[in-house]
Amino acid sequence: MTVAHPLIIGRSTGPEEPYPLRMEGKVIRGFGRGSRDLGFPTANLPVDDKTPWLANIKSGVYFGWASLRLPPSHPNQPTPTSSGSTATAASGFSVYPMVMSIGCNNFYNNTVPSVEVHLLHDFEADFYGAEMRVLITGFIREMRGYARVEDLIEDIKMDCDVARRSLDRKAWTLQETGNWLLRETAEAE
Repeated sequence: MTVAHPLIIGRSTGPEEPYPLRMEGKVIRGFGRGSRDLGFPTANLPVDDKTPWLANIKSGVYFGWASLRLPPSHPNQPTPTSSGSTATAASGFSVYPMVMSIGCNNFYNNTVPSVEVHLLHDFEADFYGAEMRVLITGFIREMRGYARVEDLIEDIKMDCDVARRSLDRKAWTLQETGNWLLRETAEAE
């Protein structure tokens, strides 16, 4: 059974403290369940001491923007005329809306926290090792336990819809929040 939550997150004026939160890293292999079991492939990022706020953040589902620098050989490598993403920069990063889970996945009884990013875009191939930056703009919900995988899938679909609706407002657009995502180097703004 899924639990109702708001269809849009955050005020129309844009992200509020403590957001936006930033993290970056190279995409690593996870358990493969997002794609195989759930139909929502995830790009996992390492949980390490480069992101100190991770130790204090609430376990749950978040949303925002992610930039990805695909290798030149990747079939989804953007071309100058059509990228299929929200923005592409000279740095080689393309930006996509995203939802992500942070923490232990209760349904699979994980005991080690993970960061799993689901880009709201269809990719033709995996991109392990690609550079990714994440700009978290809001919190959707806490992690839950589920008796059935179908209930988890239903909540993930709702999370994706909430993220799309929430990011589809002027103050939440990439132009307002995402300069850091497209820079050649990701130094602080």
